[in-house]
Amino acid sequence: MAVQKPSGANLILLVPPDSDSVRQDDIALQLPELKNMLRVLREKRESEGCGGGHCGPGKVFLVGTGPGDPELLTLKAVRVIQSADLLLYDRLVSEDVLDLVGADARLLYVGKTAGYHSRTQEEIHELLLSFAEAGATVVRLKGGDPLVFGRGGEEMDFLQQQGIQVKVIPGITAASGIAAELGIPLTQRCVANSVRFLTGHSRKGGTDPLFVAENASDTDSTLVVYMGLSTFPALSLKLIHYGLPPDTPAVAVERGTTPQQRTVFAELKDLAQQIMSAHLVSPTLIIIGKVVALSPLWPLSLKEASSLVEAKKTYFRLRNNHADGQGIKRLS
Repeated sequence: MAVQKPSGANLILLVPPDSDSVRQDDIALQLPELKNMLRVLREKRESEGCGGGHCGPGKVFLVGTGPGDPELLTLKAVRVIQSADLLLYDRLVSEDVLDLVGADARLLYVGKTAGYHSRTQEEIHELLLSFAEAGATVVRLKGGDPLVFGRGGEEMDFLQQQGIQVKVIPGITAASGIAAELGIPLTQRCVANSVRFLTGHSRKGGTDPLFVAENASDTDSTLVVYMGLSTFPALSLKLIHYGLPPDTPAVAVERGTTPQQRTVFAELKDLAQQIMSAHLVSPTLIIIGKVVALSPLWPLSLKEASSLVEAKKTYFRLRNNHADGQGIKRLS
């Protein structure tokens, strides 16, 4: 794999999701860089008369980056991203968002995928703490919103107990961003009077969803399932068993709001099979409920829907071609 030298941000390591050899060397490659950066930060603080903690620790920002489209970032998120010393990110943060990182910042991949965690949650806590104690401005980038299935609450609680100031910058959660992209109102008078966000995670990496499906089988509610690809076949059967009509409209969206977006519409009873046939991969969001049929894409054939996706890709390509050249290239 060819490696190009980045002209902007110093990337400690961007882990390709299927690169076993890079994964094996992950810690060995990154730790020397991290230790050196900590040393430089501490020496700088001491030279400024901040030895012994007289100047106080740095700050940690938990920043929501939205569902993927960088134009959905808040102005505050962009400002903090561009001023950070160190940014920790995972695979849910899009490439376009990472292009906004300042030229002197360091990027550290701490992503988790099924069967592989580049960093445990405890290690992520310690990384945030160590750099904050050294006076750095540390940003933890999270897809969607940090406090919606993002473990942001755990990181905030840990750091606050250590005396570190934490600020949360909300992001557009995937449910809102993707529903808007498809023209689906999550609530609608006389159609859906509530919306419920569900985690599709299982207890021990199995195929059985965590929550009790009978409590979610409400025909007047919209269900949004995060991280539910592996458990959805079992979940859909349970929802039907507990009373949700088999013909309930549903949709699965891979990498929503990005040029790589792929969408599968189907009735609830057929969606699991359609997801398998389309070979959708994570991250995929699933929306279930009568409101899905309100999307202008619902009655379209797969071919027509696909043409709309291609049109979106063309838009992104044209937008990038007309950019002002300020984007930052990184290793890939």
